[in-house]
Amino acid sequence: MKKAIYLVGAAALIAAGGAFAQTTAPAGKGDVRKDRREVREDKREVRRDRRDVASDKADLRKDRQELRQDVQKGDKAAAAAERRDIRRDGRDLRRDENKQRADTKDLRRDERDLNKDRVRRAADRKDRRQDRKGE
Repeated sequence: MKKAIYLVGAAALIAAGGAFAQTTAPAGKGDVRKDRREVREDKREVRRDRRDVASDKADLRKDRQELRQDVQKGDKAAAAAERRDIRRDGRDLRRDENKQRADTKDLRRDERDLNKDRVRRAADRKDRRQDRKGE
């Protein structure tokens, strides 16, 4: 008997929880808020990635300049070390450029979602206005 009561109680909680979960967000606002937040976060990531790419390019320029100086001096060991630094900085640059590209794509996708939601909300408002006029 106890088990049956627990089972019925659990089923009621699950049913009520499902109904509650559907009504927690304001009507039509949850998606837009989430999309706007994602757009802001993506813009921050893209700016951060641009700074990383710029600093990687500066490091690469500095290493190339040092390599030229080492080659002119005839310091083969230092030149070899600079070549390794250049390869490492080139890998970092490519990784950061790829990350920036992916974040920019993500930003565009989120902006597109936000615009679709905006259009959908405008159409819903128009439909509601027409329904009120028709009543």
